[in-house]
Amino acid sequence: QVHVVGSGGGLVQAGGSLRLSCAASGNIFRINDMAWYRQAPGKQRELVATINSGGSTNYADSVKGRFTISRDNAKNTVYLQMNSLKREDTAVYYCNIEVLGNTMIRNYYWGQGTQVTVSS
Repeated sequence: QVHVVGSGGGLVQAGGSLRLSCAASGNIFRINDMAWYRQAPGKQRELVATINSGGSTNYADSVKGRFTISRDNAKNTVYLQMNSLKREDTAVYYCNIEVLGNTMIRNYYWGQGTQVTVSS
């Protein structure tokens, strides 16, 4: 089975930076798309950023120019570099990965989520 562990969240002042990581392990032949989502209290979970197997990226308008998604295929890891953080970025952040297993079965897996809190 595939296990996904997210980390890197914490408390930071507005204008500061954090780097989130999500590492996958287990029955992995190849990881295709990877993504970061976030969910603030009382709000729907929203897509923050995506990166495909070729390194092409896409961002929500609210984070464009401030956040950078990247991946390390050798480590089965996706990162989210978060700069110029704002109070409205406060949320639980979740990674999602598309995994092609050794039997060529495709599945999607969520990390457990990591809390990001931005203070003034």
